[in-house]
Amino acid sequence: MFSQTWFPVCLSEEAEEGVVKGFDFLGGRVIVVRDADGRAQVLSAYCPHLGADLCTGEMVEGTVRCPFHFWRYGPDGRCVATGSGDPIPPTANLFAFPTVEKFGCIFAFNGTEPLFDLPDFPGAPERLVWKIGEYDRLMPADPWVICCNTPDMQHIQVVHGISFDNGMPHQDVEWTPHSMVYHFRGKMRDGTAIEFRVGIFGTNIYWQDGYVDGRWFGFVAPMGLPEPGKSRLFFAVAVGADDADPEGTRVFLDAMYDMEVRIATEDLPIIERARFRPGTLTKADRTLGRFLQYLRDHPRAHPSADFIG
Repeated sequence: MFSQTWFPVCLSEEAEEGVVKGFDFLGGRVIVVRDADGRAQVLSAYCPHLGADLCTGEMVEGTVRCPFHFWRYGPDGRCVATGSGDPIPPTANLFAFPTVEKFGCIFAFNGTEPLFDLPDFPGAPERLVWKIGEYDRLMPADPWVICCNTPDMQHIQVVHGISFDNGMPHQDVEWTPHSMVYHFRGKMRDGTAIEFRVGIFGTNIYWQDGYVDGRWFGFVAPMGLPEPGKSRLFFAVAVGADDADPEGTRVFLDAMYDMEVRIATEDLPIIERARFRPGTLTKADRTLGRFLQYLRDHPRAHPSADFIG
């Protein structure tokens, strides 16, 4: 049973029009295709006829054609033709995940209906410049383990060297059934002034909106789950566009992207060797403790299990 959340499956640039691309997902296999209008769709990868992996097929007239017997499937997962011309069996369907393209990634919701929307940046400038990428290795932990670092305010202080101007902001955390967000002012290790709103959406999406030395930037780090115990970490950084200083905009964007990669790298050696489990918590773990309960309460399901495994 996996959390019911939006999981990034791949970068948008990996989903080419007219091409069937296969990816590991939730311990199984999915394909990503684009319809005639360029909209992305995530589908289960195995043909229900004899189990061929459709990533070795091709797009024909807007449908996925299986390489084995030329059965064809529409973007909604329904079989529209058999290669032999036999009547289409009523169970000849792929699992069609709710799919959204945002932050330079293609997301699939683990469920039949999304329970929440992906976040936006309410404080963002009108025009944004983006830098999209992914971490250069799989993180050796489930996404929720990595996401525990955000409510773990001790971790933020001692590992990442961030100080809070008014102490740990436990009392300022905003909770919903599918997110937690809090605001703070403080300083980076080098004395740079920061003001951030940070949070977790679902159990696998880190979100950040704020200012570094008075200049806005936004950051989202959604974490995919190709298989249990392995997280594929994506980065999407946005800064305000400045037509008067495009070079300065690029430099600032690169600096913010590099900062977030550095922070992820600081966590890697800890995550690689940790045997993560809630242990003896203290007063400073107040928000972390509540987040662990949030994780226990978060809906779980695996409706695609019989299709992708």
